Amino acid sequence: MIIIKSAREIDLIKKSSKILIETFKLVDSLIEPGIETITIDREVEKFIRSKNAKPAFKGYRNYPASACISVDDHVVHGIPSKSKLVNGQIVGIDIGVELNHYFSDAAKTYKIGKISRDKETLLKVTEESLHKGIDAAKAGNRLSDISHAIQSHVEDAGFSVVRDLVGHGVGRDLHEDPQIPNYGKPNKGPLLKEGMVFAIEPMVNMGGYRVAFEDDQWTVRTADGLPSAHFEHTIAITKTSAEILTIGR
Repeated sequence: MIIIKSAREIDLIKKSSKILIETFKLVDSLIEPGIETITIDREVEKFIRSKNAKPAFKGYRNYPASACISVDDHVVHGIPSKSKLVNGQIVGIDIGVELNHYFSDAAKTYKIGKISRDKETLLKVTEESLHKGIDAAKAGNRLSDISHAIQSHVEDAGFSVVRDLVGHGVGRDLHEDPQIPNYGKPNKGPLLKEGMVFAIEPMVNMGGYRVAFEDDQWTVRTADGLPSAHFEHTIAITKTSAEILTIGR
């Protein structure tokens, strides 16, 4: 069941999202060659807790960290470690915040130093596809219109969308109905209505769409070893469009 949020609930999600926006600004200041990913994670947790909020991911289904940090061919859910970021990599950072029992969720893929032209294009297309999906998230459309908009933009650019992982509802819980694939035919699925709150998150591979799961039971890697990018926003559907709650990072 898709939960329709009240104006009060959306305001609470906005307050959670504001902390998430500030957290990404902190990450912006930390990202550079040589930093250990565990250092980023520790600073993220410290900052979120300083705002009297909780890192939504830590302990979720036993996930051990506050941020998912996924480098190059890691698609999502990479576990922070003492490994250092190096020039030429791309790194997806996914963070959730819980404030007063309401959740927000967002992700951004960063460039580490100078990256290849192919990686630049991958990041550009992935972020564009997120906004194509958001543009389709309006009352009166169907859920799959979001999916189709993302897939069309990505595949027109020669990349592929991951099919084993999805976006989702968010707000009262970190993951709610519905699941939102990043591919599909248009005009299918539930009718979109004012008050629905979603985390839309295209995960886009430079090569094929297939992925593999690592032995740590969390990290998802591209099957062909080529890079992947990930961008995500929490959005609320209004009468006329979608309001991006995690904008400003």
